Amino acid sequence: MTGTLLASPDVPGFGSDPWWLVVAKTLVIFVFLVLMTLFTIWWERRVVARMQHRIGPNRVGPAGLLQSLADGIKLALKEDIIPKAADKVIFVLAPILSVTPAFMAWAVIPFGPEVSVFGERTNLQLTDLPVAVLYILAVASVGIYGIVLAGWSSGSTYPLLGGLRSSAQMISYEVAMGLSFVGVFLYAGTMSTSEIVAAQGDYWYAILLFPSFAIYVISMVGETNRAPFDLPEAEGELVGGFHTEYSSLKFALFFLAEYINMVTVSALATTLFLGGWRAPWPLSLWDGANQGWWPVLWFTIKVFLFLFVFIWLRGTLPRLRYDQFMRLGWKVLIPVALGWLLLVATVRALNTEYDFEMRQVLVYGGVAAAVVIGLTFVWDLVASRSEPEDDEPDEFDPMAGGHPVPPMPGQKVPALSAAPATTSGDSGVTGDEEDDR
Repeated sequence: MTGTLLASPDVPGFGSDPWWLVVAKTLVIFVFLVLMTLFTIWWERRVVARMQHRIGPNRVGPAGLLQSLADGIKLALKEDIIPKAADKVIFVLAPILSVTPAFMAWAVIPFGPEVSVFGERTNLQLTDLPVAVLYILAVASVGIYGIVLAGWSSGSTYPLLGGLRSSAQMISYEVAMGLSFVGVFLYAGTMSTSEIVAAQGDYWYAILLFPSFAIYVISMVGETNRAPFDLPEAEGELVGGFHTEYSSLKFALFFLAEYINMVTVSALATTLFLGGWRAPWPLSLWDGANQGWWPVLWFTIKVFLFLFVFIWLRGTLPRLRYDQFMRLGWKVLIPVALGWLLLVATVRALNTEYDFEMRQVLVYGGVAAAVVIGLTFVWDLVASRSEPEDDEPDEFDPMAGGHPVPPMPGQKVPALSAAPATTSGDSGVTGDEEDDR
């Protein structure tokens, strides 16, 4: 059989692979993502343990490398519970709907250049499309519905709130993420992932389009529900969020989807902003750095750098309040992205019509946009400290509703009356002194 699969006639170099090579690429991508998930879980536990002066997993396998596999087997052997009030069909379908798009997004991610595999010349990429980046966005958006349906179908209050928060996150941060891509599209002149990598032969877009890169990095953390933006599964207020009622393999699928999405957004950031599989300087001075199988190593290292950023944020930053999270998305990221996009489009048009040199303008504009983002945080800090405080806040009764409640802003907790001093036995020591002991 010599037929072809996944034809992509509009992108040169794709659509001519034999069926067995397409199947082999698919299996390699699947195995790569599963192994990356196991490694990332182990790496996260080790890095966070080092940040907190702990040891981390080090018993199961060499240096604890098999700990993630042991945890997966343990999850598979746990009892699978379906709540009585759950919509059973949607309850079972939701984790599948969440994890499947996570794998599908990798169909257009380039691992490297053209190589020879058993005598066949092929690109280290399953396929490519003229709108490959839009395909990734569309597939990632479908994955969010798995989280939303999981919260709704559980028949419980807290998972429902977690699902609603996830839908709000999707709407808020996908807008900023999409706007950060437009600058890359304008500058590269294409939405094909392989051609975007080829367009970064001289310099990476992370330097030339730094505000787009910064906006995307912030948005990708929000899109993957990772700390400090893990509001849909905030255990402090939602027990466990959308997956509270899940157990066994269904819970493991949500866990798998989260870590694969981390790898996916890291690979997309590498492709769009860090030159993809191209070697960094000074390795790029070597003629063979971007040939053969070496680019797979450079690509993987760049992905690991982004994964470390995820782990670093989790180990250092506290979770944001929901109002802070929404404000960052709608009042900071989206306006800055729109202003930066206007500048990029203007400079790009001037370059096309009048051969205008735009690198220096974009660099200066990027610095200005970064300053604006920083000033928004300074403004919030100054404004919060300059708010007038009431001289005599209103007192309230914490037990007015029959159970204790915390005070609202501007309310004063009544002072507790001091207990009378009593003696304790024959020692002559008062009760307060005994408490101090």
